[in-house]
Amino acid sequence: MLERFKVPEQDQVRVTEQSLRRTVTAIFETVGLSHDDAAEGADVLVMADLRGVESHGVSNELRHYVQMYGDGLLNPTPQVRIDREWPGTATIDADQGLGIVMGRRVMQMAIDKAKEVGFGAVTMHNSGHLGAVGHFAMIAAQQDMVGMCTTSGGTIMAPTFAAESRFGTNPISVAAPTGSEPPFLYDAATTSVAINKVILLKRLGVDVHPGWITDKEGTPVMDERPVPELGEYSLLPLGSTRELGSHKGYGLATIVEILGSLLSGNLPTMVGGYAPGAPHRNFFAAFDIAAFSDVDEFKNNMDETLRTLRESPPAPGHERVLYPGLAEYETEQERRANGIPLHREVVGWFESMVEERGVPRLEPR
Repeated sequence: MLERFKVPEQDQVRVTEQSLRRTVTAIFETVGLSHDDAAEGADVLVMADLRGVESHGVSNELRHYVQMYGDGLLNPTPQVRIDREWPGTATIDADQGLGIVMGRRVMQMAIDKAKEVGFGAVTMHNSGHLGAVGHFAMIAAQQDMVGMCTTSGGTIMAPTFAAESRFGTNPISVAAPTGSEPPFLYDAATTSVAINKVILLKRLGVDVHPGWITDKEGTPVMDERPVPELGEYSLLPLGSTRELGSHKGYGLATIVEILGSLLSGNLPTMVGGYAPGAPHRNFFAAFDIAAFSDVDEFKNNMDETLRTLRESPPAPGHERVLYPGLAEYETEQERRANGIPLHREVVGWFESMVEERGVPRLEPR
C-alpha cells in the first residue's frame, strides 16, 4: 500500500491479532450473527489488516457493517437458496447476508465442483459487501487451485467520458499456489484507487493523488487536493484518462458486471438508480490445477516465474521489484509478530463499543 494510506507512527496503537479477532467476533455477535458466522466475518477483516490492506479491514468496514445491521439492510440469519445448479456451476441467492460471512462457503462450493469436473464457478447475488475479494481467491489457492473472485455493487466509478458514476470499484482477484515462494495474489479495483482507500485518506487528512477522482462535472482531477465529501466526486477508471488507458479499466469493470450481475440473472445496480444497501453481486471460480497439469510441476514453475520477477534489476531510485502478493505476505509476517497498527480514532470507536455493547477491550501489543 502507498505510504500516504498508512497510519502515521504517532497515531498508531498496535493491538494483538488474537485480541482483535476476539473483539470483532463479539461485536458481530451483538448484531445477531451466530458465533461461527461472527468468527468468519472477523477472520476476513483481521486478515485484511494483517496483510496491510487496512482499507478493507476493521478500520473502515466494521462500523459500517454494524450500522447496516442496525438499519435492517443486512440479514444476520439469511436463508440461502440455490437458484440454479449444474455439475460445474451454481447461482446462489444470499438473502442479503453479509458477503464476507458467506464468501468462504460459496468459494468452497466452487472448489468442490472443480474437484469433480476440473473447473467450478458460482455466482452469488443479493448479498452484502464482500470485502477484500483476494481473501476468497486465496482459499482456492490453499487447496491447489487457481482461484478467482470478483464483486460489484454501488455506483462510484464514472465510465470514460461520463459525467456521473455508473459502476462500483468492481475489483478482480486471482490467486495461485506456489512451492517455496510466497503465493501469487492479485487483488485490485478496476478504479484508479479503491473508494475505501479514499476514505482512509479522509481520516488521515491526506490529499488525493492526481488522476484518482473527477470533479462534480466528471472532469478528471489532475492535481493533488483534499478529499471532497462523498457525492461531490466520482472515482476514475483504472488508467485515469483516455490517453492513459481509462477505457481498459472501464472495460474490466463491465466484465465484472457481466460475471457477477448478468450471469446471475440480475441487472447491474446502476440500472434504475442506486440506493444505499443495494445488494452486491459476486463471482467465485476455481481451476483445479490437477485437471490441467501436474500440481508439483505447476508450483515449481510458479516459483521460477515469481523468483525471476522478484530478482529483476530495479530501476534507478527503487530498491527492488515486487510481484502481486509479496508485500502483503511480508506485512503479514511482521504484524503477526509485532501487532496490528490501528489509528487512534479507530481504537476510540472500539472503546465506544466496549461501553455500549460490553464486548472485550482490545489488548495493546
